[in-house]
Amino acid sequence: MATDWLGSIVSINCGESLGVYQGRVSAVDQVSQTISLTRPFHNGVKCLVPEVTFRAGDITELKILEIPGPGDGRPCGEQPEAGAPGVGCQVGPSQNGTGKVLKKPLSSSAPQSIPRRAEAKSQDVIVSPQQQCSKSYMDRHMESLPQPKGFRRRHNSWSSSSRHPNQVTPKKSGLKNGQMKSKDDECFGDDIDEIPDTDFDFEGNLALFDKAAVFEEIETHERRSGTRSRGTPSEKPARYRHDENILESEPIVYRRIVVPHGASKEFCTDSGLVVPSVSYELHKKLLAVAEKHGLTLERRLEMTGVCASQMALSLLGGPNRLNPKNVHQRPTVALLCGPHVKGAQGISCGRHLSNHDVHVILFLPNFVKMLESITNELNLFSKTQGQQVSSVKDLPDTPVDLVINCLDCHENAFLRDQPWYKAVVDWANQNRAPVLSIDPPISETEQGIDAKWSLALGLPLPLGERAGRVYLCDIGIPQKVFQEVGINYHSPFGCKFVIPLHST
Repeated sequence: MATDWLGSIVSINCGESLGVYQGRVSAVDQVSQTISLTRPFHNGVKCLVPEVTFRAGDITELKILEIPGPGDGRPCGEQPEAGAPGVGCQVGPSQNGTGKVLKKPLSSSAPQSIPRRAEAKSQDVIVSPQQQCSKSYMDRHMESLPQPKGFRRRHNSWSSSSRHPNQVTPKKSGLKNGQMKSKDDECFGDDIDEIPDTDFDFEGNLALFDKAAVFEEIETHERRSGTRSRGTPSEKPARYRHDENILESEPIVYRRIVVPHGASKEFCTDSGLVVPSVSYELHKKLLAVAEKHGLTLERRLEMTGVCASQMALSLLGGPNRLNPKNVHQRPTVALLCGPHVKGAQGISCGRHLSNHDVHVILFLPNFVKMLESITNELNLFSKTQGQQVSSVKDLPDTPVDLVINCLDCHENAFLRDQPWYKAVVDWANQNRAPVLSIDPPISETEQGIDAKWSLALGLPLPLGERAGRVYLCDIGIPQKVFQEVGINYHSPFGCKFVIPLHST
């Protein structure tokens, strides 16, 4: 009779849509083909309702986990622990005091999980004679229930050809009270056969993600919803450098210096400001007007010497080399000067370099009469640790760290025919040290020494390729002095006194 099922603990698999239910059989109706479970568990979680009923057509697999016996101390309706059913249960002896111990190997054809290590041994199940009778009687009456199409009965359960992943594993032997620890089963309860042999394809899975389409969808959503806070939806936010003001009220004008009669050559700064070149006649007129307003030659020499020495110190290594903690040899600079104002500028630069612990060797030819500016600069230079020579033989035979060229002049072209000039040019060309020219002349034929860097004063002259990379220094000419000679001037230096120029 179907009533013999009452009180049995069963596991009902209803497929992927409904899941697996476990509970104690409370009612079996053969007419309506239904079975009811009391205090059910759904996929290991206790249900909120006290009882659930299943139709035979919804049942995919039915397994009997425990058959109650007369000596079972568990009260009727008590639910076993979720996820801890076994292949059998240990019941007390029958009323007549007799009992029977059955050996039940795990190699049975019943759908059970593959045991591990200790579970591979046979498990002992104590069954009373009355329980054996009720079990065989229930097996005969299980055939009366309709079986779903495509499924076959296997001993005490209905099973499909494929095993469900949520199938309950048997009890592990050796545990206390014969109960399985749910946490261990959740972590280590999967069958070895179900572990895939192939590795997960990360590259193939990543290829399924279309990044461009996702970002396009996000951008389309932002345009439609108007979530962008600045500008039109199609424009991109502006990017600013660390030295730019983001609160500019007027557009930046990059051509702020305009010279009369146009410029034969133009340069630009790192920030993009255009710096036009001026002719030598306009440059000479600019210096004359500045001297008339108080910017004397001595002031210009001092300013030029400071800027040139600052640039030379950077070329020598700056703080990485000129450090009091360094014990290596001091850098050596060969300063080549002629008997003119350009030479006086070089002597002023040498004095500042010597004050910064640079070994300076000053070459200046012997003349009977020197300019007053050269005499004053030589008097100051003699108070430093710098060395002054007048012969090429006294210059170093080995390469120096830097050569500063102040031999050439814009006006006294006859000096290039002097023997001392040719000898110094040959020495500089044979020495492998880089050359820095201070205020070089315009014509390339007047430059006997190829420079790597050239330093222009105030505004650059249209220098050629032999001048190397051009730098511009501020010698302190006021803005109204530029306007007086017809130059619309706005300072391109910013926070510096020496800036690099690039050919446009």
